[in-house]
Amino acid sequence: MSKLTNKPRRSETEAIAKARYIKGSERKLNLLAQLIRGKAAARALIELEFSRRRMAGEVKKVLESAIANAENNHNLDVDRLVVKEATVGRTMTLKRFHARGRGKSAGVEKPFANITIIVSESVAAKPAAGAADKKAVKKGSKGTSSKKASAKTDTKAGE
Repeated sequence: MSKLTNKPRRSETEAIAKARYIKGSERKLNLLAQLIRGKAAARALIELEFSRRRMAGEVKKVLESAIANAENNHNLDVDRLVVKEATVGRTMTLKRFHARGRGKSAGVEKPFANITIIVSESVAAKPAAGAADKKAVKKGSKGTSSKKASAKTDTKAGE
């Protein structure tokens, strides 16, 4: 009796990359993760390239790794990749101290964080043109019917 293989946890159109023990707090790293969530991978790389935050270089390395994993391991089209998820987690915290006046000390915490980036291949970025036209027609028809009703009441009032 052989052991059953585990089903893959990710779909075939996704690739993942992780970085652990990035120097800095998870709150600051999450600001960079918010910057790239949901964007096209190429656009996210540009955003990170010109970000002034210190950890942007680390996040850019992880995103480049996820893109390389998608291309080499999953045979995905690089031009159609989108940052599906960018999650940040807390790791260890180094505890140090500062010497203060009168023989006292003050605690200093030096936090570290993890980041996980999942990129996926988007199917079609452009919405159907017919759906947008239908919404415009509905909005226009509501507006015209109310105008017609108000015009009818004006003509009756004038008589």
